[in-house]
Amino acid sequence: MRDDRRAVPAGPEIPDDVTIGELDREARANLRSLSKQNAETVGRHLVMVARLFDVDPELAYQHAVAAVARGGRVDIVRETAGLAAYRTERYAEALRELRTVRRLNGSSEHLPVMADCERGLGRPERAIALAQTPEVETLDIEARVELSIVVAGARMDLGETEAALVTLDDIDLTGVPRLQQVRVLQARADILESVGRDEEAAAVLAGVTPAELAAAIGEVEIDEDVIVVDLDDLVPDEDEEDDEDANGAEESDATGGDPLDESADTPAAEDGDLDDAASADADADADADAHADANTAATEEERA
Repeated sequence: MRDDRRAVPAGPEIPDDVTIGELDREARANLRSLSKQNAETVGRHLVMVARLFDVDPELAYQHAVAAVARGGRVDIVRETAGLAAYRTERYAEALRELRTVRRLNGSSEHLPVMADCERGLGRPERAIALAQTPEVETLDIEARVELSIVVAGARMDLGETEAALVTLDDIDLTGVPRLQQVRVLQARADILESVGRDEEAAAVLAGVTPAELAAAIGEVEIDEDVIVVDLDDLVPDEDEEDDEDANGAEESDATGGDPLDESADTPAAEDGDLDDAASADADADADADAHADANTAATEEERA
């Protein structure tokens, strides 16, 4: 039988002290559809993404790319790659990866990041359209707040200052953590300052301490999302690997119901061979862009 597997680049060097055991149980379980040796390598790359995410985002991204080359059919790998791409402002790539995650597991938890990617690509109308999809109802309160902040920014991109302020005013902050509340206040103050309403901006931040403000300015959606994918809280599991070599969990075949991507699911790739899957992603993105343009046009007609 002919072996069609292509050679996989080695990727960035991984220190000897890095082990897959630093991932939590759920993250390791997601890698069990890979061969044991390949899962070990992919897992170690994911650990490196978490270690480097804030101190060296570019190198973290390179580790994420290496993980995708070896385990691209695993949702947590594609999720990590999408977030790493977003962190390094590779917005088109981040969108592609996060759309793939939705096809793999049906989750829309990264909708705020995807909307911000649309802004980064100069498409604020699409960011707003994403925030109007039924999927928003599946988000938790903190993700909805983040999405509203993104939408306010998109409104400012379109020169709609009052609409941006209304978007922030409509946020229900009941039960929202203080740091995220400060993020909303900071967003409002930034909008006011941008249109010369400095006194109003100062009044908005009057009750915010310098420490709170510094923390809010330094925190972006991606950091919390890394926690969501279980790479920021890396704690070795003492009783890991029970039944490690049992038959791997069957790969999910969820369709996700993506309103901006109605293409078929990405076909499973062989370990270390992602070219076909990447090609399918590119086709799916083209379909998604066409569908999004139609949604945007409809939105513009409604506004007119």
